[in-house]
Amino acid sequence: MTQTTIAVPDIGGAEDVEVIEISVAPGAQVQKDDTLIVLESDKASMEVPSPENGKVLEITLKVGDKVSAGSVILTLETAGATAAAAEEKPAAPAPKAEHPAAPAPQPQAAAQAPAAAGTPTLEVIAVPDIGGADNVDVIEVSVKAGTTLAEGDTMIVLESDKASMEVPAPKAGVVRSVKVKEGDKVSMGAAILELEVSGAAAPAAPQPAAAAPSPAPVAPAPVAAPAAAPAPAAKAAEPAPTPGDVYAGPAVRKLAREMGLDLTKVPGTGPKGRVQKDDLKSFVKALVEKRSGAISGAGIPPIPDVDFAQFGPIDTQPLSKLHKLTAANMQRNWLNVPHVTQFDDVDVTELEAFRESLKKESEKRGVKVSPLPFLFKACALALKAHPKFNASLTSDGENIVYKQYVHIGLAVDTPAGLVVPVIRDVDRKSVWELSAETAELAQRAKDRKLKPAEMQGACFTISSLGNIGGRGFTPIINAPEVAILGVSKLSVQPVWNGREFAPRKMLPLSLSYDHRAINGADAGRFFTYLNELLTDIRRLVL
Repeated sequence: MTQTTIAVPDIGGAEDVEVIEISVAPGAQVQKDDTLIVLESDKASMEVPSPENGKVLEITLKVGDKVSAGSVILTLETAGATAAAAEEKPAAPAPKAEHPAAPAPQPQAAAQAPAAAGTPTLEVIAVPDIGGADNVDVIEVSVKAGTTLAEGDTMIVLESDKASMEVPAPKAGVVRSVKVKEGDKVSMGAAILELEVSGAAAPAAPQPAAAAPSPAPVAPAPVAAPAAAPAPAAKAAEPAPTPGDVYAGPAVRKLAREMGLDLTKVPGTGPKGRVQKDDLKSFVKALVEKRSGAISGAGIPPIPDVDFAQFGPIDTQPLSKLHKLTAANMQRNWLNVPHVTQFDDVDVTELEAFRESLKKESEKRGVKVSPLPFLFKACALALKAHPKFNASLTSDGENIVYKQYVHIGLAVDTPAGLVVPVIRDVDRKSVWELSAETAELAQRAKDRKLKPAEMQGACFTISSLGNIGGRGFTPIINAPEVAILGVSKLSVQPVWNGREFAPRKMLPLSLSYDHRAINGADAGRFFTYLNELLTDIRRLVL
């Protein structure tokens, strides 16, 4: 194993860029191109990917730090492939040779300026060097024909898989035509717009040579430049400002688009009036509170903020991305799906006895058999026998889709939050296969190594509390699925067998279902059938 120091790569010459997120932790396994940190400057937010596979040993940064190219991010333990990677890295700076070429259109335009000798010139402004990325999406065009630009004003906003960035105007002028539109894909050198640049600025460079003969002409030259000052009057006459006129970073602009907010109406509290993410949240909160006074029908009043510090010491911690995503999904599912939950206790005494008898064979196979594989098998048979549970409603509520496959999700509690890996074709797999697969997926979930495709396509979900405790709970349906099974802690209880009370191992189950697709009688029949399968596991082979 080799220890490699991973540093901040070239970030377009930017310095002292703020670290706004650290996406890994010590001990985490990362794959090549997995995000390590997220940076944000005044003009762009960008993810810094891992250049190779490995295990994170130590992180040398924290959120809020300022970094530049070459700043150490972390130490990575690799499997010896580092040397090969290091040999390739010197080749990476090769594209740097293109940097001098990026401003090429400007020198050409500058060469035309002396010929114009003070008259306006028309220049084509192109996409500068964007770190070698090709076919980058144009997600916002911030100008239009007639817009007066100052140097540094945003012309367009680009977004790649790893970063969003604003492209500033290299000089002041008036936009005569725009060559791109939202949705276009551009690369370095692609024309953005035609800019009419005042030629008065051009003589400023040759002026020192003419200063000796007569200083008199020098004074009118600067005066000629302010002569363009009335232009702002024309700008003031333009319609309401566009989002491109707002001082905000790409990440904020993207969030505003996702939330459907007009950036021109959001007051900025950052330096120089910069709009920040907290400003968007405050703006939405203000809108909700404004409307909360006249709530009726399905309106939901917001929960008021409370200053908990007034009651005693507190410690506020930010939620992880996964936690926030889970919370949003749970709220969406709970609000959109009319839940009904039925409860039952299943006698699994014989199942547990059979499972105990498999211990020696389990040791030989190297696979531990828990109750879960039997639950998976029983649920798969129940889903096939009661197809309403193996279905989904279309988003318009007009149709129901019956699935010809049986994929079952398993809710797994991990240090990062709740994830649901999916086991496919459960009805076609043996208890041994299911035992091995559930154990592997659960471990990969805890190690955060699951791929997105491995958490999609479930027909039904099992949420098991195992030995954590509890007699029952109401699991929330993972829409667009129409049902979910909750499993609580097994306990030994006295059960009347017709002659006496005998100790039996009882497993509490709770079945939540979407009452739009399933009624109580359907759920009762499903639950009864599932109970029979688990009580007498010989039925699993019928």
